[in-house]
Amino acid sequence: MAGRKSIDLGATRSVPLARPSGLPDEIAKRLRNEVLKGTLKAGDKLPSEQQLCRMFGVSRPVVREAISRLKYDGVLESFQGRGVFVREDGSGSSFRIDDPNLNDQRELAHIIELLVAIEGVATGLAAGRRSNRELKAIKAALDAMAIAIEEGRSGVDEDLSFHRAIVEATRNSYFIALVSFLESRVRNLIRIARTNTARYEGLAYEVQEEHEAIYRAITARDPDAAKTAAERHLRNAAARLKLYQEERSNGARTTRA
Repeated sequence: MAGRKSIDLGATRSVPLARPSGLPDEIAKRLRNEVLKGTLKAGDKLPSEQQLCRMFGVSRPVVREAISRLKYDGVLESFQGRGVFVREDGSGSSFRIDDPNLNDQRELAHIIELLVAIEGVATGLAAGRRSNRELKAIKAALDAMAIAIEEGRSGVDEDLSFHRAIVEATRNSYFIALVSFLESRVRNLIRIARTNTARYEGLAYEVQEEHEAIYRAITARDPDAAKTAAERHLRNAAARLKLYQEERSNGARTTRA
């Protein structure tokens, strides 16, 4: 492996990156495609970070994040003092989800379907398994969201903490790991949805009522009600995100006119 030379990805250099908000993901996709096409073969050494920065016109942190994702996915591996190489099984065997494209309605719909399926079941399990200590953690996050709303903040971090506390109450390490992975991929989607909610008077309180319905069902140890409340909340969140997208699209058309 050490004898392989670095590969010049000249063809990649000439193609502009399409989605600035997801540069690490976009670069990771480009490099993964080079592996799939055979431009980068098993054992090949990647260009240096500096070279990749020049090729893609981005900073080192962006390149490092892209490489980190590909290492996590099992596509690349690094050796201290030698560099980053394509793994022998370089297509990667780990499950992966690229950052959602907020402009792709079909992609967003599929992500929401996945979240509804996973978080709905997880919330139902939490209702049946939660301890008093875990219930207190869920309530603390719920109260923190209420304070954020009163102070006029988006409450994104508090929202994430609320759902994370629920998933932890499933006591299922696989659910916890999978939801944590999904959260890392859709955090920007959640952030936009919450920030948009804060723009409309009264809407934040409607969202909080949805959270309270989830909490009440978990408190009552009612798995069916908890699952239903979680699914309703996620579908409503998708509708709120769609409203944001429609407004942004209308604003863009007005500006052009």
